[in-house]
Amino acid sequence: METMVISEFKAKCIRVVKDINRTKHPLVITLRGVPVARIEPIRSKGAKRELGTMKGTVKIKGDIVSCDFSGDWEINR
Repeated sequence: METMVISEFKAKCIRVVKDINRTKHPLVITLRGVPVARIEPIRSKGAKRELGTMKGTVKIKGDIVSCDFSGDWEINR
């Protein structure tokens, strides 16, 4: 993700916001090297979701069809 110092953002605010809207890439604003804000374009209501954008971000561990949780619970008598 691209970063920009807050003083530079202040000087070029309108151009930077227009560029973010055009390119659809977010921008992190920093103050003395510490991130303080993130600017990103707002997705319009008519925009469609892109299928497959989360592909590869989840790992399945074990069997997801038949799960046995009987060993995870205790019965207090």
